Amino acid sequence: MAGSDIVIDDLAQPRLSEAQRAALAWGESTPVQLQPEAVLAAARARTGLADFGAGDFRERLGLLCSEWDGDRPLTALHRQVLYGYLVRYASNRLLIRHTLASHPQILAERIERPVIVTGLPRSGTTHLVNLLAADSRFHCLPLWESYEPVPLLIDGPDGGQAAARAADRRADPRYQRCAAAWEGMRQVTPLLAAMHPMEPDHIHEELELMGPDFASYNFEWLSMSPRWRDHYLGHDQRPHYRYLYHVLQLLQWQRGTPGKRWVLKCPQHLEQLPALLETFPDATVVFTHRDPVAVLQSTVTMQAYTQRMQRPRIEMEWLRDYWTARIEHLLRRCVRDRAQAEAARSFDSPFHLFMREPWRMLEEVYARAQLPLTGEARAQLQQYLQAHPRGGAGRVVYRLQQDFDADVAALRERFGFYIERFSIREESLTPPADAKYPGR
Repeated sequence: MAGSDIVIDDLAQPRLSEAQRAALAWGESTPVQLQPEAVLAAARARTGLADFGAGDFRERLGLLCSEWDGDRPLTALHRQVLYGYLVRYASNRLLIRHTLASHPQILAERIERPVIVTGLPRSGTTHLVNLLAADSRFHCLPLWESYEPVPLLIDGPDGGQAAARAADRRADPRYQRCAAAWEGMRQVTPLLAAMHPMEPDHIHEELELMGPDFASYNFEWLSMSPRWRDHYLGHDQRPHYRYLYHVLQLLQWQRGTPGKRWVLKCPQHLEQLPALLETFPDATVVFTHRDPVAVLQSTVTMQAYTQRMQRPRIEMEWLRDYWTARIEHLLRRCVRDRAQAEAARSFDSPFHLFMREPWRMLEEVYARAQLPLTGEARAQLQQYLQAHPRGGAGRVVYRLQQDFDADVAALRERFGFYIERFSIREESLTPPADAKYPGR
């Protein structure tokens, strides 16, 4: 299937595979309690620690548990997944708290002149951050380390840090757990690799490091969470960006390389630019820009595809309307706040140009970051580009009008304020005639 166009022709009415049915049955046999105290008790048992620090997070954890527990159509399997996320975040909170208390010098680390990529989800942010991360001069955040920034105390000497520093990162138990989770995900949602790969070495969003503070818009991606959205949008996010900063300090200290610059990325920053720039005042910010209607169809297709393991009915119209509104909010805040990023240290990268002329965009990024594009860096970047062609894992064909009954003209008018502001090129939404259907 590599390199081919793939149509998901059972998006609204899934035909479940044997592996998917088995996973759903397993979930029914292992119920969990989506309750705050059950989550916190499991985290204490997992880590052997008890100090969660400031208690303000409990309100946010309680809201998540209440909303998800009250969503009774959720499959038992998805309840397991959500419970696992919450326990992992609570465990990470304990471990981060323990490490910072044991090594107060960590808070003297300086996160200097990071390069931060932001833009709509599905607009090239992932490709760009993974490409930049190929330059060995940058710190970056692989998925396995974002999921567990501090080793469990039971993982080995020094909490597993000896393994983490070994030449082969695959020896780290955290890497192994992440690899096992990715393999399990591929079994039950095999087309996800063509939409958004999540293998352990994949460079992930630093937003994940806000998870232990039970903050960020990430929870909206995990399950239908409109109450969480309202809480998140209604509260100042600067304390959570400061929490993120402290976890980056911890990671930098663990790596023993002060002064090395970070490359980061997250779409959430579009609607949180004041908080981002207050936290990282010397950052270079790269804005990726893409036709928001193309972004919407990619987003809702991915969400609908994963819902086959989450719900007995795929909420096609709900997904269309919810993510239309969320994308609009992200873009309106971007248009409002874009000028807060200094022109000398920011850059707008159109998606179509980045896909067609990556080196032109890269040279602009490096110039704004005041980082020499050396021969060694060019070789590392070129090697990544050659090894990761677009659509290499197969390319999903998106059908916004057909699958989601969407009015494309009305959507383009709705997003006109952004399209005009950044001179966005409209993309064709017509599927290719020779697209392949899985299993046929």
